[in-house]
Amino acid sequence: MSASHTHAVGRSQVELTPPSAIKLNINDQVRQLEVDPRTSLLDALRERLRLSGTKKGCDHGQCGACTVLINGRRVLSCLTLAVMHEDDEITTIEGLGDPDHLHPMQRAFVEYDGFQCGYCTPGQICSAVGMLAEVKAGWPSHVTEDVSSPRVALTDDEIRERMSGNICRCAAYPNIVAAIRGHAEGGPT
Repeated sequence: MSASHTHAVGRSQVELTPPSAIKLNINDQVRQLEVDPRTSLLDALRERLRLSGTKKGCDHGQCGACTVLINGRRVLSCLTLAVMHEDDEITTIEGLGDPDHLHPMQRAFVEYDGFQCGYCTPGQICSAVGMLAEVKAGWPSHVTEDVSSPRVALTDDEIRERMSGNICRCAAYPNIVAAIRGHAEGGPT
């Protein structure tokens, strides 16, 4: 063990992991940073890159507040390591839109009042965008009536099942479902 990679803890020596230099493509911008290789993507986004839209809820993959899109698919950023995503396209809520140019799903959440306190809203919106891509690709869910059909009917039950990994402690679920349905049916654009 080299002296630069050890840290005294009482009587024992613990080897420290050297930082990894990585480049992440986040919201169409390449960002360079050095992170401990055990750093979650969530912590890299929030603590290192100051992209605070992605929220830390449970930090165990159970609430969905940290949902981002990676290569268009929804991912719980608390359960994946930043170093795993160097060649991926990562989209956070900040990359979907901004106050002057909202993403259509963001506009739908505003129009249908799909939030209360707003803490879960970034994860809900990112998840909804990814979920609609899954529906468009014909991916069935647990409640899909006809799994052999190339087209999935987007019922309220289908939306609720697909969004069940995103928790809203304020219970804005009816309006979240309405916002997703409204956007899917050509609502706010």
